[in-house]
Amino acid sequence: MGDAKQLMAARQIAAQVRQGVNAHFSLRLWDGSLEPLGENPVPGLAIKIASPGVVSSILHRPSLDRLLRHYAKGGIEVEGGSLIDLAEPLAHDREKRRAFKRLAKGTLVRSLAPFFFAKGDHPDATRDFAGDAEGQGRKAGDNKRFIQFHYDVGNDFYQLFLDPEMQYSCAHYPSWDASLEDAQVNKLDLICRKLRLKPGDVMLDIGCGWGGLLCHAVQNYGVEGHGVTLSEEQLAFAQAKVERLGIADQVNLHLKDYREMDGAFDKISSVGMYEHIGLANIPEYFATVQRLLKPGGLFMNHAISRGAKRKKRKFSSRPEQRALQKYIFPGGELDDIGHTLSQMEIAGFEVQDVEALRQHYQKTTRAWCERLYKRRDEAEAMVGPETYRIWAAYLAGCSFAFQRGSARLYQTLASKSPKGFTSVPPTRFDIYGG
Repeated sequence: MGDAKQLMAARQIAAQVRQGVNAHFSLRLWDGSLEPLGENPVPGLAIKIASPGVVSSILHRPSLDRLLRHYAKGGIEVEGGSLIDLAEPLAHDREKRRAFKRLAKGTLVRSLAPFFFAKGDHPDATRDFAGDAEGQGRKAGDNKRFIQFHYDVGNDFYQLFLDPEMQYSCAHYPSWDASLEDAQVNKLDLICRKLRLKPGDVMLDIGCGWGGLLCHAVQNYGVEGHGVTLSEEQLAFAQAKVERLGIADQVNLHLKDYREMDGAFDKISSVGMYEHIGLANIPEYFATVQRLLKPGGLFMNHAISRGAKRKKRKFSSRPEQRALQKYIFPGGELDDIGHTLSQMEIAGFEVQDVEALRQHYQKTTRAWCERLYKRRDEAEAMVGPETYRIWAAYLAGCSFAFQRGSARLYQTLASKSPKGFTSVPPTRFDIYGG
């Protein structure tokens, strides 16, 4: 009897959405029935609810974390498309979003009554970071645990959606119709050009990933390359790659914290690593780069950013940010570009150039999400359905964050010893002149 009332309630809610919003997808209920949420929904595209207990659970304790755990466990599923297919039309249609907000709240609450008083399905814990995911009490060795949680999901998994160069950072599209592969190679070369690499330069790549930038710099610009990472999976891949390319005598790879590095380098790059260090560690980070960079040397910092806030709050103050730290990037925090630049200057750098690449990262993360979705069966066989779903949600969420501007991406070029003339040419013609 209770299930019949809940089915009736769910259909009443679907009718309200259909009439008030005219959405582009449908609702698949736990009995297999399909309730369109608009007059002409996309065929097959639906949100599937596995049981009435999922609805009750979310109503009893509404939170993004609980919603994500139900999604990871399959209690909530997207049929006939990806999360981007589901959310993108709403992201572009402000009137549709307003229509959802205008739905009669009293009528909705009355329709939901059968779920309020029913037992909820408790979502079991899914793959998350066991420990201080915020990294506020960061200790020696935590950085390695943070990095390995994220990157040691497995090289084979990342190869499902990354380009052949294994670039897990913002591509640079020479045109919006360029392929991801071309855009990533273009990004590698853009960084090399901004750093004004030349034969004989000794280059350090902090957080070198799978070695793509170092290999490109060595092969095309004749530098001596050094890379540091905390991911054993990435290190093994990069070492195999330099051996395969026959450049092992020109590339030195290290499994260690960047702060443990010694030496003097003409050029230093850091691509997608700044987000991992934690806001409290920014002064030490820039001080370390200063120590390692030769006088007159150039430093490229390529990092995701967030908008500046009137009030300084912890990064994890918002639910989506706590979820990101818990399930994807433990210890990660985003800085705003103004603070980044001021900290660079305090550390003794002269900022030479800042370029915004937000739209490029919106397109990059969308491409990753679509590629992963197309290889879903392989991904689930490799890492399991739960990890696949968490990553699909993460990549889709990133794409929308860059689309709406709550996340940004900047490449910042800086030089050491800001006195007299630097090695930077008087114009950007050498970068973009053709």
